[in-house]
This record gives sequence, C-alpha cells and structure tokens, in this order.
Amino acid sequence: MGRFATTVALYEELRPPYPPAFFATVAHELKLSKQHALIDLGTGPGLLALGFGAYVGRITGVDPEPEMLAAARAAAAREGQTLTLTESRAEDLGCDIGRFDLVTIGRALHWMDEAALGPLFQRLVAADGVVAVCASFSVRDERNAWLEAYTTARRAWSDQRLWLDSRKGERAHRELATVLAGTGFQPAETIRVETTQEVSVERLARRVLTFSSSSPGALGDKVDAMLADVEGRLAPFARDGILTEVVVSTAQLARRD
Repeated sequence: MGRFATTVALYEELRPPYPPAFFATVAHELKLSKQHALIDLGTGPGLLALGFGAYVGRITGVDPEPEMLAAARAAAAREGQTLTLTESRAEDLGCDIGRFDLVTIGRALHWMDEAALGPLFQRLVAADGVVAVCASFSVRDERNAWLEAYTTARRAWSDQRLWLDSRKGERAHRELATVLAGTGFQPAETIRVETTQEVSVERLARRVLTFSSSSPGALGDKVDAMLADVEGRLAPFARDGILTEVVVSTAQLARRD
C-alpha cells in the first residue's frame, strides 16, 4: 500500500482548492484551446487534470497509486469528462505516451527523481510546450492568523521522517530553478490567483489527515486525539467555529532553454 492510500477519501475534499479562477487565468495566459493536450503527473484524484479539462482537447493523468486513480476516474465520470489514466511513476513513462502541450505537476514534484526530470520533460513536452508546477496553499501572513498554531499542531502529530519529506516538497517549489538545473528547461513567469474562503475548524483539523506524515495510516489509533488537539488550538481564532482562509494558487511555468 502506498503512503497516500489512506488519504484518498479525504484528499479531494479537504486540501486547499484550486478555484475556477485559477484554471481560467492559466488557460488565458497560455492561450489554451481544444487543439492542446495536457498530461498531469502525480495526478492524485485528478484535481489539476479535470480543472483544466474545459480548456484543452485531451487530458491524461499519471499516478502510481491505484486508489488515487480510482478517485480520479470517479471524479471524471461525475463531471462527464474523458480522462485517460495511467498507473505509473512519471519517470517510468515511455516515449509511446506521446507529447503534450502542457505538462502539469501539483504536489508531486518532490516525489520525483530529479535526475530523471530532464529526460522525462524532453520526451513529454511538445516543441512549444510548457511545464506548469502548481500549488494551492494558505497564505503565510497576518490574514491567516491561525496558520502558525495549525502548522505547529501538524508537526506535533506528524511522523517526523515524513514531515521532513513534506518540507522537501515546499523547498522544491521555492527553489524550482535548482530543481530544473540541467533539465533543458528553466523557470519563466509565475501565475498567481488569490481567493478567500470560509472553512470550519473541524474541516481544517481533518485536513491534517490528508498529509502522508499525518495520514490515518501514520496516526493509527491517535486520529481522534489529534483532531481534538488541533480543533482546540484553532478555536481561539474562530468565530462560531468558522475561520477565514486566504488561499493562493500558483502555476510556476518552465520553458525550454
């Protein structure tokens, strides 16, 4: 069983969302059309792939976790979208999968073998294609005054080895130029879309379960204790159990050198 197997039912519902405005803005900036093809690496439940589905003609999702692919397949059926799914690590994809105008990667870049990214992008990205490394996360400023307490709680309940893996993921996004060194691609512009949502203390506490370092599989019989602790830490920041969350969604673009 993969490390995200026990997060599948929670991931799509509870992670900070990519709002419709994000997909529309990226599609406008890249001039996407039904003539274009997209592949989403580490697709999980298909959030990026299906979000861009209205703007491209063909979408493919790749993930090594069968349960995630099942969730993506169900989401595509609910939305009436055609989504081709492949169970594989991105690095193991062969040339026969074809080339794509847009290659998207969400919260999966740090799980990939950096030494394999150059050959992978060279065989996947069409001549004028683009790689978009995407993320959606709570803004780290005074508008999310609860975030420091939340992050402290998450770390306290996390498997520390897996917690360090999650920090590696954040560094990969921050230091994209370093990750791309030697791949034949370099960072270009970054597209940012900021949105605000109301979220309950209960949902934010349950979001902790969507991370591999604090998944139900990692926590075992400590899930209820974790939820109670996180809710208690967040309660002083809430009004009637509700918090305001400012979310920024980004697409860091990379193009051929």
